[in-house]
Amino acid sequence: MPQDSVQLTARRWFDRLAPYRRASNGRAVFELLLTLGLFAAVNVVLYAGVLSGYYWTLLTLPLASLLVVRLFIIQHDCGHNSFFSTKKLNDNVGRVLGVLTFTPFDHWRRDHAMHHAFSGNLEQRGTGGDITTLTVEEYKALSPSGKFWYRVYRHPVLLFALAPAYLYLLQQRMPMGQWKKKMPWVSTMGTNLGMIVFYGGVITLVGWKAFLIVQIPMICLGGSIGIWLFYVQHQFDETHWSRRPEWTREHAALYGSSYYVLPQPLMWFTGNIGVHHVHHLSARVPFYNLQKTLKAFPELKSMNRLGLIESFRCTRLALWDEAKGRLLSFREARMMMAAA
Repeated sequence: MPQDSVQLTARRWFDRLAPYRRASNGRAVFELLLTLGLFAAVNVVLYAGVLSGYYWTLLTLPLASLLVVRLFIIQHDCGHNSFFSTKKLNDNVGRVLGVLTFTPFDHWRRDHAMHHAFSGNLEQRGTGGDITTLTVEEYKALSPSGKFWYRVYRHPVLLFALAPAYLYLLQQRMPMGQWKKKMPWVSTMGTNLGMIVFYGGVITLVGWKAFLIVQIPMICLGGSIGIWLFYVQHQFDETHWSRRPEWTREHAALYGSSYYVLPQPLMWFTGNIGVHHVHHLSARVPFYNLQKTLKAFPELKSMNRLGLIESFRCTRLALWDEAKGRLLSFREARMMMAAA
């Protein structure tokens, strides 16, 4: 298909999604209260179990972490001004939820907007918290030590086990690299103050030991799930990256984001964020409307499909081949370079 036709197709899809960009305050309140209620109930079970010595209740930690992910998705929609119909409601709820998700809302929202603005643009990689991805040629040009450290960075243990703990417990407590800007400091310190007050009350009730046993693993596991979702929604075999003038936001959104087909319970816990190609094309569609777009336009279900089992193979992908227009593993890139 000619490039101009492809761009027109992506923009036409954006227009067709207009009816689904309407937020429903009633639906939003229901989703928020339901999620908070379940989150509170699971936390009561966890803390009561630990305080009583029934450590088997820690088996519900993954459930609590999934609910943290769902709270983050609500906060995420608030950041796009899509969850409620007014900016004031979105901002206030997003800031409060930041205390529960360990995420400073306003600071995160600005960075995430950069991710949406430049997703799929090879000339703007690394913006908005993107996972750093080199091209094959860039990797070839690295020194041996540079290649080693890039491979360490792309290792699943670092990406999905160590990085989440660092990001949510340390990095988001201080606006690194933003020393002269007011907003990141106000947002981060405001969230930190809210966390001190809220979790100070929790510690007063349950003690330090129970807090550390429950809260830290809950946030770290929730962070791992969140980073995994962020990874597979853009790091799959036939994702899309390009340079200007070929790059456009609409085309990169529609063809560079996956439709991550999860079992229905996981779709619920992750706020339908697996319908990521629709979300990136039109971020003002609230998560409770994303499934409606698939029902209205079944052809969207066939685009960029990625199943749960299939998605685990995406961890091997690490380098973008500009000539082939796809991601490669280190092994594939090494074989290609050897053949050349």
